[in-house]
Amino acid sequence: MTTTELPDTAIQQDAPESQVPGVTRGETLDGHVPDGPPSTAWARRKLAYKLVNPANRAKFKVIVVGTGLAGAGAAAALGELGYDVHSFTYHDAPRRAHSVAAQGGINAARARKVDNDSIERFVTDTVKGGDFRGREADAFRLGEESVRVIDHLNAIGAPFAREYGGALATRSFGGVQVSRTYYTRGQTGQQLQVASAQALLRQVDAGTVTLRTRHEMLDLIVDDGRAQGVIMRNLLTGEITAHTADAVVLATGGYGNVFYFSTLAKNSNASAAWRATQRGAHFASPSFIQFHPTALPVSSRWQSKTILMSESLRNDGRIWVPLAPGDERAANDIPEAERDYYLERRYPTFGNLTPRDVASRNASEQITAGRGVGPLKNSVYLDFRDAIARLGKAKIAERYGNLFEMYTHATGEDPYTVPMRIAPGAHFTMGGLWSDYDQMTSIPGLFVGGEAGWGYHGANRLGANSLLSACVDGWFTLPYSIPSYLAPLLGKPRLPDDAPPVLEALERAQTRTEALLAADGEHGPTYFHRLLGDILYAGCGVHRTSSTLTTAISEIRALRGRFWAELRVAGTGDHLNQELEKAGRVADYLELAELMCVDALDREESCGAHFRGEHQVDGEAARDDDLWAFVSAWEVPGDGTFVRHHEPLTFDAVPLQKRNYK
Repeated sequence: MTTTELPDTAIQQDAPESQVPGVTRGETLDGHVPDGPPSTAWARRKLAYKLVNPANRAKFKVIVVGTGLAGAGAAAALGELGYDVHSFTYHDAPRRAHSVAAQGGINAARARKVDNDSIERFVTDTVKGGDFRGREADAFRLGEESVRVIDHLNAIGAPFAREYGGALATRSFGGVQVSRTYYTRGQTGQQLQVASAQALLRQVDAGTVTLRTRHEMLDLIVDDGRAQGVIMRNLLTGEITAHTADAVVLATGGYGNVFYFSTLAKNSNASAAWRATQRGAHFASPSFIQFHPTALPVSSRWQSKTILMSESLRNDGRIWVPLAPGDERAANDIPEAERDYYLERRYPTFGNLTPRDVASRNASEQITAGRGVGPLKNSVYLDFRDAIARLGKAKIAERYGNLFEMYTHATGEDPYTVPMRIAPGAHFTMGGLWSDYDQMTSIPGLFVGGEAGWGYHGANRLGANSLLSACVDGWFTLPYSIPSYLAPLLGKPRLPDDAPPVLEALERAQTRTEALLAADGEHGPTYFHRLLGDILYAGCGVHRTSSTLTTAISEIRALRGRFWAELRVAGTGDHLNQELEKAGRVADYLELAELMCVDALDREESCGAHFRGEHQVDGEAARDDDLWAFVSAWEVPGDGTFVRHHEPLTFDAVPLQKRNYK
C-alpha cells in the first residue's frame, strides 16, 4: 500500500531532497494526532473511538503475532473483551518471549515519592531523552497510562519490590533526576512477562484466545488495501498455512540482532516486520539503534552474543578508565588520582546516570583513545567499591545480587571485589514499523505494538521505558484503537482462505522457503550474519560518517550477492530445521541493513543515538531542527530504490531546546 493510495494520511509540509543515490522524497504523513493540547490528546481520542457491541465482538477475528509484553497484553485484553483472538509465537511457550531480558525496571509517573516528579516531568524527560525525534502526544499517553500499568501489573501478580512500610519501591535510571523506576530486583522483565503470559493463558483457558506456539510468520496477506491475515510456518512439521482475520497485530520485537553481536536473544529477528514492509508498510527511522552502555564486552571472536547488564547498576556503580592510555595494571592497583571518572567529569549534573546514547558514545571515545581495559582493551570499568564501602555488601547484594551472580558466571570475576568491565553493545531499536497515533501502520488493519514499532522513544530510549511502552501498547492502547477500526467492518465477510490474495501469499512463502532449502553453497547462514555484523559495527555503529556509511552500503550489497550464491542450508523443510530459520532471518537482515545505512546517510544531522561525525558541537550531537524535525518513514518498492516519506514533528509542551545533561 503506497502513500498515494492513502490520501487521508497526507498533509502539506516540505522536506529536503535526499542526497543519497536511489532515494526519492515521498509524501508527508499525518500521524492523526488529535488537534489541541497534546496533554489531553489521549483522553479526547478515547472518547472519539467507535465501539463494538459486546454481542458482536466474537464476530471479529484478530491475529496477534508475538507474545511478549505487548503481544500478550493485547491478546489477553482483546480476548477478555470478547473478540476471537488468535495468538502466534515461535517460542514453545508464551512466557519465553524476549521481554524477559529487560531486567532493571519499568518507569511510571505515579509521583509517590516527594521528589517533585509528575507526568509533565516524565514527558519532558522522554521527549528530551529522545532528542526531539518522537511524537510529543505519544509521550503524554505513555506517562498518563504508566500509572494504570503499574497498578494493573501489581494486580495480576508482578512481585514489585516494596519499601519497609509496604509501598512499592522505586529507583533512578539514566536521563532522569527523580526516582520513578519500579522493579523486581534485577528480574523485572522476567516477572512482568510471567504475569502477562499467565493473563494470556487465562484467556486461552476461557476459550477467547487460540494460542499456537512454534509458528513463525512468513508473509502478510493484503487485499482491498488492508491487512487481512498472515502466512505461518509450523516450525516442527514445516507446514505452511494461511490464517485470515479482520485485523493483524505485529508485536514481534526489535531488530538489534542485525548486528550479530547484540544483547538480544539469538532467535529475536526482524522478519515479520520486514515482510510487512515488503507488502507496503512504511519503516520508520531504521538507523535509530541504541547501543547499551552496560553490555559485557566481547571477549572472543567466536563468542555468540553479548550479554546485557542492567542499567540499574549505574545507580551505585561508578564508571571510569585509567588516565594513561595503555595502562596494563589491574584495576585495584590503579590509584584514585590516576582514574578518570569521565561521565562525572563531563556531566556533573547527571554523572553516571546520563542517557544511554551519551554514556555509550563517551565509552566508545575512551576505548578508541586507547584507554580501554580488559584483555582486548575494548571495555571500561563499572566499579562498586565506593557503594559497598558506603552501604555495605549486603545492601548491594539485595539490590543487584542476581546481576552480580550472572556477571560472575559469564566472566569468572567477582564484581564485589573487582570492577565490572562493560562496553557498548547493540541493544534496542527505536526504529520500526511506522504507525499513526492509533498504532495503525500505513496498511489499514495492520497494527503494531512494542519494539516492533517506532513510537515514543525518538532517537534514544530512556532506560526502563521499554517495558512501559510495550505494556501501554498491549494493555491500554490497542484494545481501544483496534475495536474502533473493526466497528465499520461489522457485517462484511472475512477474506476466504482460498481467495487469490491468500493463495498468492502462500505461493510466495513456499517459493522463498524452497529457494533457501535449495541453497547448496559453502557457508551456513551464521557465517554471513557475522560478516554483516562486522560491517554494521564499523559503518553504522555508535559513530557514523558519510564515508563509513557509503562503504557499508557497498559492502552489504556485495555480501547479499555472496549470500545467495554461497549459502548452504542443511536438512529439509518437513521438520524442525533451525538452519532454515536462520537463513530466512539473515536474508531479511541483509536487506534491512542496507535501509538502515541509507537512512543514516540520508539524515544529515546528529540526534540521540544517530551520531554523525560531521554534525557535532564540542563532542555532542548537533540536531538540525530547521530541516530534520520529522520522522523518516521508508517505503521499499523492491527494485533497489527507496522512498522517504516523512511525518513532521511539533513540540508544544516541551519546547525544542539543546539537549544538555551537564
